[in-house]
Amino acid sequence: MAEDKETEQKIAQLQMFEQSLQNILMQKQKFQSQLMEVESALKEVGETKEAYKIVGNVMVAAKKEELQKELKEKQEMLKLRISTIEKQEKHIKDKSVKMREEVMEKMEKNE
Repeated sequence: MAEDKETEQKIAQLQMFEQSLQNILMQKQKFQSQLMEVESALKEVGETKEAYKIVGNVMVAAKKEELQKELKEKQEMLKLRISTIEKQEKHIKDKSVKMREEVMEKMEKNE
């Protein structure tokens, strides 16, 4: 009876890991999308003479060098966030695999 409760708790934890993993993957996808936008903007700024940036609902002229610097800083920040998320993803996946193995082992013993 106690083993059944323990197995149920582990299954519940496994479900929580899966939900956390889904959330992390959504965040990672969002940051990767933003990174692609920044990299595209950097490419365009590098190929143009005049640069503009959007401030609120208005597009204003900007110094090309300053805009490139801002975009590169944002690019580095996004890369760092993606790296951090990938570490969290790996950690949760590892815990999930271990928990899944424990649950399967318990269920096989009970059969």
